[in-house]
Amino acid sequence: MAVPARPRTLAVVLILLPPSEGKTAPTSGAPVDLDALSFPQLTGDRVDMMAALVRLCREQPDAAVRTLGLGPQQADDVARNGALPHAPAAPARLIYSGVLHDALGLAELGGAAAARADSALVLMSALWGALRPSDTIPAYRLGGDVTLPGVGKVSTFWRSVLRTALPPTDDGLIVDLRSSTYAGFWRPDVDAASRTAAVRVLHEHDGKRTVVSHHNKATKGHIARRLLELDNDPATPRELAELLSADGWSVESTPGPRPTTPTTVDVIVRHVPAR
Repeated sequence: MAVPARPRTLAVVLILLPPSEGKTAPTSGAPVDLDALSFPQLTGDRVDMMAALVRLCREQPDAAVRTLGLGPQQADDVARNGALPHAPAAPARLIYSGVLHDALGLAELGGAAAARADSALVLMSALWGALRPSDTIPAYRLGGDVTLPGVGKVSTFWRSVLRTALPPTDDGLIVDLRSSTYAGFWRPDVDAASRTAAVRVLHEHDGKRTVVSHHNKATKGHIARRLLELDNDPATPRELAELLSADGWSVESTPGPRPTTPTTVDVIVRHVPAR
């Protein structure tokens, strides 16, 4: 008699991602419903953040360009921000574009991997705090390093809120693929830090290692997709490093120097001279 297959238990509980600077603006759809977004305890803070951004862009568009760090070709972003409450919205997986999110390819995922993305991925956002890929939002322009009138430094604002609104789970691996700006939005406590792998992507050329934006973002996107499509999950930072090594990446793992510091998993992208 055949033994029934055991239900699959997911070891990777959270995959933390940054947003993208680039957004794909939907041309139709209902506006954002703040009450329908994930992490409903953030609703009041989202109202405050959006109101401050909308007010700045409507009442002081020239100041908004400077505050948001925009160039002369990005003035349309100010007008788009000013219309956020009524702008068409779409799932975040379709809004965020750019190298990392293109490599991840959330819009092309199907079946179990797509369902898993909605339960495992958390997208940091300067405007919304934290999102799931299925959350419906409009395109917007706001960086995590901006100091917004009436709110202050965006990263500081969300750090105090997400400390309690985004609590770590009781067990399972947390894979942190965020950029340095968005890593400041939420930091693991002692228990979660022991289960967190902070992934860095370093470009090595002539013995020197640096962070190269394109390699960093593309590689992190590929890693996130790999984790979503796995049949057997890594349960610890060490097992994550072993998985990536088995996939052909050059990987170095370094335990955190303090109990509150996650394990660093470095993925090394080496320069190959042209023939």
